[in-house]
Amino acid sequence: MTGRGSLHDRSSGGSRSGAGVSPGNGPQIGFGAALDQFAPAEAVELAAHAEASGFSGVMAADRFQPWVPRQGEAGFAWTVLGAMGQVTSGDLGTGMTVPGYRWHPAMVAQASATLAALYPGRHWLGVGSGEAIDEHVTGGYWPETAERINRMFEAVELIHKLFSASLAGRDVKHSGQYFTLESTRLWTMPPVAPEILVATSGPVTAKRAGRTVDGIIIDGAGYDKIPALFSRFAEGAREVGRGPGTRVLRLHLSWTPTLEEAVANAVTEWPNGGLRFPRSDIRSPFEFEQLARLVRPEDFEGRMVVSEDPDVHRAAIQRHLDLGFDRVYLHNVGRNQREWIDVFGRDVLPKLVA
Repeated sequence: MTGRGSLHDRSSGGSRSGAGVSPGNGPQIGFGAALDQFAPAEAVELAAHAEASGFSGVMAADRFQPWVPRQGEAGFAWTVLGAMGQVTSGDLGTGMTVPGYRWHPAMVAQASATLAALYPGRHWLGVGSGEAIDEHVTGGYWPETAERINRMFEAVELIHKLFSASLAGRDVKHSGQYFTLESTRLWTMPPVAPEILVATSGPVTAKRAGRTVDGIIIDGAGYDKIPALFSRFAEGAREVGRGPGTRVLRLHLSWTPTLEEAVANAVTEWPNGGLRFPRSDIRSPFEFEQLARLVRPEDFEGRMVVSEDPDVHRAAIQRHLDLGFDRVYLHNVGRNQREWIDVFGRDVLPKLVA
């Protein structure tokens, strides 16, 4: 590959106006903090640098292990987000945490409420159905997809109950198919309960989420599938008298000053972005490393932008904004975070429109 190239198309649609804009009337573009690649102190410093460079808000996934050993880290997301709140002023989102395996939903509710109490109006709770690489570590049964989704929604129900009852100053119980909660409340609460968003890539789950939570998180779904996910979420929301909800995207990308480096970073640092089969049952970074040896540069085509040209990335981000996302969090998969933040803060973010 030579010249100014890309492993992704360069098209961009028209502009959009609407919800989720930053104080400067531009789109809300946040920093995707890779706690599986960077030690906690460095991740906090990068979040502060990103905000100073024009990024708004931070998303950090609650991971127990990295995808591959080379990534090398797995800091505790709740602690790191708390520290990030001290050096930034934007929103603080978990994208995602998984109630029901490592965590009882009551513990997720307590962690979320505490973070929101520390930073009122800044924290949103993103939940997902989980990956074995993180959630099997306590040795429990790892269920099939349908059960994982059912467990997730029951966990959300329990968290909703705790938030509502605790704000009202009363105890609550729960006795469900998967979880039990004795009569209790959260004694530390923010003035308003955190917004709850569900991560999904399937239409059935999207519609169910629309009936249940405040918004949807897209992470890894193909571009062409996203309008259908939005439509199904909105359909479910209408059934219970809700609005279209908050739409959040985590967008992985690979940028360096040369295409060769960008491709190398994608293949070596983030091979999970090129895998063409489900990964939710993989249990070890070392097992994942063996599978990742099959990943080739062409496997990222249509799945992740890999380019040395900032304008190629700008066009891809804008294309997603034009679909109607309220918040987009960017994760550059390479180690060149400060260089990437500087370039995108100067050459990409100012050109994006909501």
